[in-house]
Amino acid sequence: MDLERLCGSLLPLQSGIVPRGTRAFVFDSIFQVFLALGTLVGLVVIGYMLYNAYKYRWGSGNGDKPDDNPLVLGELPTGSGGGRKLATSFFLSMIIVVSLISWTYLTLLYVEDGPPGDDALEIEVEGYQFGWRFTYPNGHTTDTLRVPEDRSVRLTLTSADVFHNFGVPELRVKSDAMPGQETTTWFIADETGTYTANCYELCGAGHSYMTADVVVLSAEEYESWYEQTEQTESGSANQTENASA
Repeated sequence: MDLERLCGSLLPLQSGIVPRGTRAFVFDSIFQVFLALGTLVGLVVIGYMLYNAYKYRWGSGNGDKPDDNPLVLGELPTGSGGGRKLATSFFLSMIIVVSLISWTYLTLLYVEDGPPGDDALEIEVEGYQFGWRFTYPNGHTTDTLRVPEDRSVRLTLTSADVFHNFGVPELRVKSDAMPGQETTTWFIADETGTYTANCYELCGAGHSYMTADVVVLSAEEYESWYEQTEQTESGSANQTENASA
């Protein structure tokens, strides 16, 4: 059993520790944990430094060595506890670092694999100089990405010309779009509204203008819009058949 499968089998045991939900929630949780831990470590280090600065201040008498017993070259100072402080700090630091790395890895495994369930909305994304083209399961193509609220959306990305990178900062989604290859990513939008997708790969003179609207609709609004696109696609197909006849 490889490491990824082993960690995946442990995920149910970590359901109360490893965050689950939207990508925004997961990455915000990682940020908050690192921020809290970094703040705690900073307070401990600065507090210990200030404590020692006060304890061994000039004139306190702490740490003074008698003049008749000076250290000689090569002699180690005594009274430090035989390195117990160093060993303790090293052991605690090792536990914190290993735990943090393991927790982050398990969290990113969830981001990499995507949320469970087979009801994800599959949308094809094609980047081109200088815009984005979105194709829905019914064949409808548009330059505006419309998705339902609180539903998994899986994107399959490619490029028609050069390297691009599709990203929506508010939804914490970002993936490469490469010519001749396909990459996948996912997201869940938990609030309705309009977001902006940008290209994060320098792709030419119009790179800064390569944007697209990402419109998050309620489930009812999305179903209504999607039904209209199906009718439009059916009408276009009928017109094509009549013209051919």
